Amino acid sequence: MAPLFQHCRLPLTEPFSRNFLSDGEFMKAFLLAAGLGTRLRPLTDSTPKCLLPIRGVPLMGIWLDLCKRCGIDEVLINTHSHGESVRNYLEANKNGLITRVVDEPVLLGSAGTILANRKWVASESCFWVIYADVLTTADLGRMMQFHLRHRGIATLGAYRVPDPGRCGIMDVNNNGLIQRFIEKPKSPASHLAFAGIMIANARLFDAIPRHLPADLGFDVLPRLAGKMFAYSIPEYLLDVGTVEHYELAQKNWPGFV
Repeated sequence: MAPLFQHCRLPLTEPFSRNFLSDGEFMKAFLLAAGLGTRLRPLTDSTPKCLLPIRGVPLMGIWLDLCKRCGIDEVLINTHSHGESVRNYLEANKNGLITRVVDEPVLLGSAGTILANRKWVASESCFWVIYADVLTTADLGRMMQFHLRHRGIATLGAYRVPDPGRCGIMDVNNNGLIQRFIEKPKSPASHLAFAGIMIANARLFDAIPRHLPADLGFDVLPRLAGKMFAYSIPEYLLDVGTVEHYELAQKNWPGFV
């Protein structure tokens, strides 16, 4: 059975080649951070999940560092509760990235947030979608290179998990094409799970239902089977959405080399 997390201290590469970008085009990322963090209570009663520290550094800070290392220019962060705390953190911890915070008085769901802000990426050839409660040293540059070679509607970061019934699970052929995607399946076909990191192009919007809230795992990704690819992430990756995993991260987070 696969380990609970993947762990490999590999040096991050230089930012990916930007030759495919049009003049003046930015590389943008949705950093989805509006979740209530109910599985992390009482830690999230007064602190948003994205600001919980991992060995003294908030998850948000780790993600902004990784985005900058890998050539992302601009990040949109959605919030629901504790939005002011996120704004204050970003104001006090500028690292050169352009950041935009969008409040959701009513949660839109992961896909709903993307749809509501589609104009923000309307002129982009592709964009990132990142779940902020994922802790990783993934080489985003290599993942982008994979996406550009395969040219699917989306590329999903993938990793192996021991408990596939709790995840979005994909069935992948030998070429990396995702033939089937099921969120939290009762009878999982594999242990290969969506890592909460993806790259997509504008055709993603055609698959998002107009009802709200709309969820990527339940409502969108199953519709794109046969049109998206899986990129296996060999580096450290851990979903810190539970107290158990959060405590584990304090022990085994390697940081960036």
